[in-house]
Amino acid sequence: MSTYLNSAVLGGTRADHGALARDIRDDSRTVRPGDIYVAMRGNNWHGLEFEVQAAGAGAVAVISDRPSSVLPTMVVHDPRQIMGHLCAWFYGTSPSTPRVFGVTGTNGKTSTAHFVDAGLAATGETPGLISGARIRGPGLQWVPVRTTPEAAALHQTLAHFRRSGVTACAMEVSSHAIDQQRIDGIRYRAMAFTNLAPDHLDYHGSMENYYATKASMFDAERTDLAVVNIADEYGRRLAATAGAEVWTCSSHDNAADIYADRIICDETGSRFDVHSPVGRAEVRLHTMGAFQVDNALLALTALIADGADLATTADGMSSLTAIAGRCQPIHAGQPFTAIVDYMHNTAGQQALLPYLRSLTSGRLIVVAGATGGRDPNKRRPLGKYAATYADIVIVTDESPEDEDPAAIRSQVLLGAHQARHAQVVEVPDRRTAIDYAVELARPDDVLVVAGRGSDPIQRYGARTVDFDDHLHLRHAIASSLHAHAIGDNMTRPCRA
Repeated sequence: MSTYLNSAVLGGTRADHGALARDIRDDSRTVRPGDIYVAMRGNNWHGLEFEVQAAGAGAVAVISDRPSSVLPTMVVHDPRQIMGHLCAWFYGTSPSTPRVFGVTGTNGKTSTAHFVDAGLAATGETPGLISGARIRGPGLQWVPVRTTPEAAALHQTLAHFRRSGVTACAMEVSSHAIDQQRIDGIRYRAMAFTNLAPDHLDYHGSMENYYATKASMFDAERTDLAVVNIADEYGRRLAATAGAEVWTCSSHDNAADIYADRIICDETGSRFDVHSPVGRAEVRLHTMGAFQVDNALLALTALIADGADLATTADGMSSLTAIAGRCQPIHAGQPFTAIVDYMHNTAGQQALLPYLRSLTSGRLIVVAGATGGRDPNKRRPLGKYAATYADIVIVTDESPEDEDPAAIRSQVLLGAHQARHAQVVEVPDRRTAIDYAVELARPDDVLVVAGRGSDPIQRYGARTVDFDDHLHLRHAIASSLHAHAIGDNMTRPCRA
């Protein structure tokens, strides 16, 4: 490894210098005997602050930008910069096997990746999935912490996929992962672009920087195929400038390579016709949300560009009934519609809330909040848009991270009150907020718990709380139905 890095080993004994590396880890808490520990500079700490823990866990050496005081060290200028390519070399994932279909953009990445996964399975591939909701493959399933894992975990997963016979993989690619070089060392068969809307601007600084980060993935050096939804100005710009072979799609523009028309969306899903260079097909989606038409169309375009059969791929996507935390319905016998969704920016709200409004002759109830440690400028707009479309908005905590939960809620509340439309209620505890929303819901209402999607953990500084919106909403509905059934039985008159 020192030869690959062109870095001498500093410290330790000659025996240490010849030690065999078993794995590469970038988190001292995951180190096991025989591992190489990569100590990088983070937002709050430097990895070498945990060198003693890594050594105690059995690390045989460190890669960092300065020598360790307790372990042999290979010093490099920037560990993060070399991490992806190092892992690709170490795990043998370059050139990429299996074929990797990447998905990037602001909204729709998770759903599009799941549609790609379903289409791959239908066409006879053995698929793997790396998404913000689930990482899944033969003998492997876990919920990730990040949308796109760090380089070591990412390449370990790809290596597992290859050993397990996976032939193609769908992968979400976040802008943070691109900028932090987590996905370096991966060659993509196709990179798909969903859309671009204001988000993560606290990190990128401007929409132009945000766009440039995404656009860097569409050069011929990174991907064989650039698959672009041209619904927004950024998609049209990307399609005109991408260096790889471009395929376009649209649900509104029949000048795209692949387009959809005759679109019908209701409470059961969507129906539409797809027109492509290889023919026409009818598509029936069982996933809720009008925006899923664009996500499925993008996935379909990526697979057709790769040579997949149109009808078979479309049938595979039709088999998908729900995606965790993405307009995910709950059917527990209640007389109202209940949904969990990840919408965490105003573009997501604008895509989903009008659709939900169209489903109800009753009221739209939204449980909303904002996550700490992210762009504070979007908190007030999140409250305002929620209250613009909803009849009742219940403002609660998501994951405050290291911020004051009350301060986050106050900004969301301020935006909600500015809309001057909905009844606005503050309920800090999320469990209580969901219970309250269920008690308010009447027949024919629509209730959506928004902001966290499938995230199973709430974070309050160093304290974490296990909390799954979907599981608790289902539990709250079941408890409410049970309580009302008992009440009905107690008040029912007895026959003499």
